[in-house]
Amino acid sequence: MSKLSWYDFMTEQDKEHDALLGKKELAGFGETPALVLIDIYYSVLGFERLPIMESVQTWPMSTGLEGWEAVDHTVQLLASARKNGIPVIHVKGLHTGVNSWSRGGKKRRDMSKLIEEDILRGREIIDEVKPLPGELVIEKAAASAFHGTPLLFQLVSLGIDTVIACGETTSGCVRASVVDGATYRFKMGVVQECVFDRTQASHYMNLYDMHQKYADVIDLSYASQYFDSVGSLNKQTVSA
Repeated sequence: MSKLSWYDFMTEQDKEHDALLGKKELAGFGETPALVLIDIYYSVLGFERLPIMESVQTWPMSTGLEGWEAVDHTVQLLASARKNGIPVIHVKGLHTGVNSWSRGGKKRRDMSKLIEEDILRGREIIDEVKPLPGELVIEKAAASAFHGTPLLFQLVSLGIDTVIACGETTSGCVRASVVDGATYRFKMGVVQECVFDRTQASHYMNLYDMHQKYADVIDLSYASQYFDSVGSLNKQTVSA
């Protein structure tokens, strides 16, 4: 089966409308980007690589193999950002007794069947993309990485004009963060290979929606080239 795209989930009328009025070119990015990794922890992937319908038997919030595939791509994106001196910010859930924003009650109740040790490890950012010393980790109690967190203050203090987002879920915390970022007038980018979800329709249609309204949805190659161009510009500025 060929790689799915958002067109696989569109009606014929949707496709006709997109051909007439859909986004035809990228809006573009600025000169000072940051990379924001959203909710890439074990409870949404599991401790081993399993198909989603197997993984959810232990981890009800799991995204299965598609999540792990996105992680592998994110490893490459993260390496590119770090190589080029792009600020990296990790965002994860807050677990200090604050009531959850989510209404996915059954999944969370099923999580309670896990032993305490696994629950605690499940909240950790996975080793493949774990923060390096000096990289900011922000905890949030809402879907958006911006809501009730110091993310906006940090981006402003760094002079950031562009936020490149990856993580999960495409239809949930990624989308909420992208909408808020666009609201604050950042140029938003979403790397399509580096975001993931639990249902394919939600993933692809939210990519389409974000691309039309709030962000440029780009591929990993484009994102890496963009980071390289910023890195080269920074080096020229330092040597000048």
